Amino acid sequence: MSRPIRALAMLLGLSLVVALAACGSAESASSGSGGDSKDDGEFTVGFIYVGPKDDFGYNQAAYEGSKAMESEVGDVKVLQAENVPETAESEQVMQDMIDQGADLIFATSYGHLEFAQNVAEKNPDVTFVHQGGLEGENKLDNVGTYFGTVYEPVYLAGIAAGKATKTNKLGYIYAFPIPQTLANINAFTLGAQSVNPDAETITIATGSWCDPSVQSQAVESLLDQDVDVITQHQDCTKTIIEATEAAGAMSVGYHADASELAPKGWITGSEWNWGPLYTDIVKTVMAGDFKDSPYNGDYRVGLQTGDNPFVQSKYGTMVDDETKAQIEEVKQSFIDGGSPFAGPVKDQSGKVVYKEGEQPTYDEVETMDFFVEGVTGKIG
Repeated sequence: MSRPIRALAMLLGLSLVVALAACGSAESASSGSGGDSKDDGEFTVGFIYVGPKDDFGYNQAAYEGSKAMESEVGDVKVLQAENVPETAESEQVMQDMIDQGADLIFATSYGHLEFAQNVAEKNPDVTFVHQGGLEGENKLDNVGTYFGTVYEPVYLAGIAAGKATKTNKLGYIYAFPIPQTLANINAFTLGAQSVNPDAETITIATGSWCDPSVQSQAVESLLDQDVDVITQHQDCTKTIIEATEAAGAMSVGYHADASELAPKGWITGSEWNWGPLYTDIVKTVMAGDFKDSPYNGDYRVGLQTGDNPFVQSKYGTMVDDETKAQIEEVKQSFIDGGSPFAGPVKDQSGKVVYKEGEQPTYDEVETMDFFVEGVTGKIG
C-alpha cells in the first residue's frame, strides 16, 4: 500500500472509530444535561429503558416522567439510556452511568431488577430504584422498588370496553404471565363483565415486551375471532393500536396516551403520570433521607392511598355520559377502599378464589397467578 493510500485508510479508520463512539454514547449513557463526574457537585440521575423513548407506551411514559422531574427539580444532571436489554448487559450500562457520576439510577423495566441489585452491591454509595419489581430476599440499604396500582384504572377502562363492544369479544395482547399482566387482564375482564355479563376476553401472549411483527400477527388472530375491542400489556403500543384502527376495530390504550393513533376507534385507556413520584424520589435521595423513607423497600400506591401514578386516559367519542358517570362512581368506591377483585371472584375452572365479602390487598394482588372466569387462553 502506498503512503498516500495508507494515510487515507488510517484517516477513514479514525473517523469510523469516532463515529461509532458517538453512536454508542447516544444509545447508552447520553445526557440531556451533561454528566461528567461528581466533582462538580451536581446531583446526577440515570434512567435506563428497555425500549425506545418514543414507543407510545411504557418507555415513553417513563422518559416523559424523567423530563418532568428534571424540570421540577432543576439543579440535576440526567443520563438517559434506551434499548437496554434485561440481561447482564444492563449492568455495564448502569456502571457506565456511575462512572459518569450517577448518584441515583432508575431501572425502569421489570427484568432489570436482578442486575440493578448486582450493581448496587458493588456501589453502596449509589442509590437504585426499580420500577415494578419486588425486592425479594436481597434487601439492600441502597435499593428500593416502586409502582402504581395498574389494575384499578384498567378495570375502569374495562367498563367502557364492555359497553362499547358489539360482539362481546375483547382481545388482550400481553407479553409475559407475570402477576402485573395477569391482574390487568383479570381486572379488565371483570370491569367489562360488570356492565356486560356476556363479555369474554381472548388473550394472546407475545413472549416479548416489544415485537411489532408478533404484535401484528396477534391483532390479525384476534380480529379473525370476531374481537372488536383490543387492548394490551406491551411496552410499545403503536403497532397494535394502528393495526386495530386500520381494521375498523376499537382500542383501549395502555401506558401512554395514544389516542392520536386511533381517531375513530379510541375508547379510553390507562397511562402513567410518573413526574410527581420521580420528583419526590429524587428529592428524597438528594436530602440524604432514602434509607429511612418508604422508597427503601417495596413502595406501592393506588387509589386507596390517593397518589396513584397510573391514571385513566381521555375518552373517545363513543363513551356516553352515562358510562362516564358509572365509571366515576366505581372509581370513588376504589378510593373509599374497594377493589376490582372484591368477591365473589372465580378462576377459569370455576373455583372461588375470593369469597363474598373478601378482597385481596395490594400486596396479595402482586402475587396473582390465575385467570378469572371469562378469560379465554392459557397462562403462558
